[in-house]
Amino acid sequence: MYPLVEVPDLLTEVHAWTGFADRFTHIRTQEPPENIPAMLAGVLADATNLGAKRMAAASKGISAREIAWKRIFHTRPETYKLAQACITDRHAQHPHALLWGDGSTASSDGQFFQASDRAGPRSDINLHYGSEPGSKFYSHLSDQYGYFSILPISATESEAPYVLDGLFDHETELDIQEHFTDTGGASDHVFGLFALTGRRFVPRLRNLKDRKLHTVEKPETYPALQEHIGVPINTSLIMEYWDDLLHLAASIQTRTVAPSTILKRLAASRNPSQLARALRELGRLERTLFMIEWYSDPALRRRCQAGLNKGEAAHKLKRAVFFHERGEIRDRSFESQAFRASGLNLVVSAIVHWNTVYLGRAVDHLRRRGRIIPPEVLKHVSPLSWEHINLTGTYAWGETPSLVDGFRPLRLPQPLARAA
Repeated sequence: MYPLVEVPDLLTEVHAWTGFADRFTHIRTQEPPENIPAMLAGVLADATNLGAKRMAAASKGISAREIAWKRIFHTRPETYKLAQACITDRHAQHPHALLWGDGSTASSDGQFFQASDRAGPRSDINLHYGSEPGSKFYSHLSDQYGYFSILPISATESEAPYVLDGLFDHETELDIQEHFTDTGGASDHVFGLFALTGRRFVPRLRNLKDRKLHTVEKPETYPALQEHIGVPINTSLIMEYWDDLLHLAASIQTRTVAPSTILKRLAASRNPSQLARALRELGRLERTLFMIEWYSDPALRRRCQAGLNKGEAAHKLKRAVFFHERGEIRDRSFESQAFRASGLNLVVSAIVHWNTVYLGRAVDHLRRRGRIIPPEVLKHVSPLSWEHINLTGTYAWGETPSLVDGFRPLRLPQPLARAA
């Protein structure tokens, strides 16, 4: 029942609902862009990996100069964050989005994109993804399918330092209290920082049976578990550096320094500092408590798996949008890759919100005709489909669509209409 839509029209409609393109203010005057279609074309050029020149060649009514002008004076990391927050916050308030969650939990995961011959020499090879070089886009997704952070990282780099970056470096109103990751995002230092910042860390740990528990007492205190208990926790070290640990947490919460910067510095030296040791000891304590709960709470395991499944399903939509140049990264600089990642996140968020709005309208249509659709069934219907969206071809900007009360009419084929 989704209406068929061209991606330029979809972005234009979402802007009409949210005003996200107005967040791309001029670097000097702080005025919103006058030419909204050119601004949206520039965002789509980033998201599809097409680039400004090719986007202008594929667009009607938009020149390469107009797109380049918007890129120079309106497109910045902070404006991308504000535009992203505009869509994510409006999406979180939609009644249908509340069926998927209350916005208090989130997940994060990295998605690998292969590098082209041009960008290959500056990229790394991770054999987990094959023998070709590339980069990862590490993104954060709320339980309502709302993206709120994305960052390009090296393919060989650990994801653990960046887990907390997305939770603090965003402009949305989301208050994430519980966060899910896979094994790549977990380390004892991350467990410790989550505890210090008052958030709950729930990673899906691989080879859990091979991980040691840590206790305050000696392992002999628990004869039945002695084989599974590692070295005792050094509580005196935690107490000695407790004030410094609190200062560390305060620096993160006030955005004085990025969490990834702190974690990299703590892990860089072969001889860790006493502060790094204290954070590790606190992390071991938190990880032990988490592992005990993970073993004994099936609901926690299901909740974590469901959160991670949402992120992995969203990767398919991102891959479909990032289609040009065979989905390969051609940019060699971190700044250009960050623009690509931010544009991809923004367009995927616009698609998710558009789908959510029309999914809600379709449900209302069926209910008005007597169809009984329980909410516990609807929460399993995701807004991640894109078969009804034309992502390729010639992009026509500024055309007036035929709307009824501000919305496109639903697709109602005769068999579906008779069933309704």
